[in-house]
Amino acid sequence: MPPKFDPTAITYVYLRVTGGEVGATASLAPKIGPLGLSPKKIGDDIAKNTQEWKGLRITVELKIQNRQATVSVVPSASSLVIKALREPPRDRKKQKNIKHNGNVTLEDIYGVARIMRERSMARKFSGTVKEILGTAQSVGCTVDGQHPHDVIESIDNESVVCPTA
Repeated sequence: MPPKFDPTAITYVYLRVTGGEVGATASLAPKIGPLGLSPKKIGDDIAKNTQEWKGLRITVELKIQNRQATVSVVPSASSLVIKALREPPRDRKKQKNIKHNGNVTLEDIYGVARIMRERSMARKFSGTVKEILGTAQSVGCTVDGQHPHDVIESIDNESVVCPTA
């Protein structure tokens, strides 16, 4: 027989969900069912807490203690860049292979880099900014009307000076 479940223990569960939508409870059940939680209730909580990320795929952290779950959003760099584009929410069932060809400002990139700074491996803030610019390049948007790699090169040759944090 397995050992008795400790109710005071804190358990973290990470999930990739589409923001603002109730996910399939069948995918939640194997992860949170053994912890004594209702997948339907957790799905509703996730949908309620991810409303501002509507239509974007994001990572959600469930902190479970005493059979109570708290939902917090752990945004990725790409979802932050797409959110900075301020595109209208799309129906993912009807529109596929979306091109994010908008324009973001360098200040938006700095804001995303400040959020991602603690999870970045770069030593300096300019390195984090370059990581986010690389993400913007892969998403397909431009930065202040320029290709993101041109902005990276201008940071390298110091014609654009990044703030310290």
